[in-house]
Parts: sequence; C-alpha cells; structure tokens
Amino acid sequence: MEDIDVFAVAPIINSAPIGPSKRRYANSAAIVSSTLDPPALLLHLHIIEQHFDRHRIGQKWRARTLDLDIILWSGGIWAGTAPLLSIPHMALRQRHFVLGPASIIAPNWRDPVTSLSLRQLFHRLNRAKRVDR
Repeated sequence: MEDIDVFAVAPIINSAPIGPSKRRYANSAAIVSSTLDPPALLLHLHIIEQHFDRHRIGQKWRARTLDLDIILWSGGIWAGTAPLLSIPHMALRQRHFVLGPASIIAPNWRDPVTSLSLRQLFHRLNRAKRVDR
C-alpha cells in the first residue's frame, strides 16, 4: 500500500487462539516505515483487513482472517485520542505470538515503558511460562 514501506518480516509462527475461537493462527511481525501518524496508519491497516474480509463488528475475540496491529513505533508512547489505539500495544509484554516474531526482526528495539528490549521481554515471558508449569 502506498505510504507504507516494509523493511523486514519475521517468519510465521503457529499459535493457539485467545478467547473462544477454536482454530489456530499464523502470526508474524513486520517493520514498516510510514509518514502517517499512528491513527492514520491504523486506518490503513483496517482497510487492508477489510480486503481480506475482516469484519470488526460483533463478538470480541472471534475467528478472523487477518488482524493487523501497531505494537511499537519509533515515536515511543502514543497516547492520542484514536479509539482502540495505545502504543505500545497494551498486551505486548504478555503475548508470546507477538514477542517471538518481533524479537527475531528487532531484538534490540526497546519497549518505551519498561526500557527492556524485545529480546529481553521475550526471554522473560518464556521464563515465566516455564515456572508456571
């Protein structure tokens, strides 16, 4: 799409669903560059989702063909007025399927809230899961 340049894409991983969906999901991460501010970029991402028949009306967590989110951005924390947009993504630190792919392509990118790198966050999350078992 114009206004968005892709610089890196992580390998796709298979993950279990969150919520009532029964199907498994394919997840990845990408590093993109854009002159768009976060709300305009999110609008573009929603348009891409619609091209893949994604509907945002109805039950939360339902099965979907595509789900694009802004996880981090070079501007640090985004606290604008756009609904449903918070950067860094509010669940970034708890989601293996986000941190795994993202830490492959941007291991040293820092979470502006914790100052930890994606690699460190991913290792902490994996360590926490091993302790819980």
